[in-house]
Amino acid sequence: MTLSVLVFIGIFGLTFLMSMIKVLPEWERGVILRLGHCIGVKGPGLIILIPVIDRIMRVDTRTVTMDIQPQDVITLDNVSMKVNAVVYFRVTDPVAAITKIEDYYFAASQLTQTTLRSIMGQFQMDDILSQRDKINLKLQIILDEATEQWGIKVANVEVKHIDLPKEMQRAMARQAEAERERRAKVISAEGELQRSEKLMQAAEMLSKSPTSMQLAYLQSLTEIAGDKTNTIVFPMPVEGFGKFFEKM
Repeated sequence: MTLSVLVFIGIFGLTFLMSMIKVLPEWERGVILRLGHCIGVKGPGLIILIPVIDRIMRVDTRTVTMDIQPQDVITLDNVSMKVNAVVYFRVTDPVAAITKIEDYYFAASQLTQTTLRSIMGQFQMDDILSQRDKINLKLQIILDEATEQWGIKVANVEVKHIDLPKEMQRAMARQAEAERERRAKVISAEGELQRSEKLMQAAEMLSKSPTSMQLAYLQSLTEIAGDKTNTIVFPMPVEGFGKFFEKM
C-alpha cells in the first residue's frame, strides 16, 4: 500500500512539475493568462507557470504563407474570371492576436478573399492583366491597415493566377493576331514609302546626266542577263539614230 501511494505521489508530482515548466522555441511566444487576465508575453526559452492559475497561449511569430482559393470576380468592364492569390503575414503583437480576434488566421483569410473580389471589381480586364504590381500593392496596403489592430503585419500580397473564360481567351488571341497583321501591313507600307522616296531621288539625280541614265540602263541589263533561261527584249533608244534619219 505504501508503495502504491509513493508511486501515485511521484506521478502527481511529475505531472505538477510538467504543468509548471514550459519551453518555447525561438519562433514562439507565450501569452500568459492568470485567472483569465492577460499578464503579458513570455518566451522564448524556459517559462515557469503557476499550475491551475496560469494558462499559456502559444503564438507562432514566423511569416505565414496563406494560399487564397480561386475567387469568382467580375471586372469593371463586366468580364467574369477566377483569381487566386497568396498572402505573406506574421504576428507582431501576440497579445492583440489572442485577445482582439478569435482566430486571426481564419479572419485574415476571409478578409483577403473579400478584399480581393472588391479590388478586382475596380479594374478593367486589360488593367488586371497588365498592372499586377499596382493591384498587389493596393491589396497589401488595405489588408495591412485592416489587420493592424489584430497584431498582424501583412508583408506582401501576390495575385498568383488569373483564369479567363475560353471564349475570352479565343477573342484575345484573335485580337492579338489582328494587331500583328496590322503592324506587318504598316511596316510594309512604310517600306514602300521609303522605297518610292529613294527611287524618286535617284531618278532626279539620273535625269540630270544622260550618260548616268545610260549607264544605269546597261547595269540593269547586265543584272538581268545573269539568268540564261530568260529571253530579254529591250527597246533601242531612238535618240542615237536622229542624225541618221536626218541624212536619209
